[in-house]
Amino acid sequence: MKVQRAIHNLTQADLAELTGITRKSINAIEMGHMVPSTLLALKLALALQVTVETLFFIEDVAE
Repeated sequence: MKVQRAIHNLTQADLAELTGITRKSINAIEMGHMVPSTLLALKLALALQVTVETLFFIEDVAE
């Protein structure tokens, strides 16, 4: 998410304002300390003009 935010030249505060949450929450999501709800993930993707899968994905899925 941080990379996409940078691509759009947005600060954490800018993205927080666009999505209706706090800058602290944006920071927590970017640091991996918070997992956004489905609704928030959709809002973040919409604000950054990307798919949810671009922002959030699972690495090393055990089968």
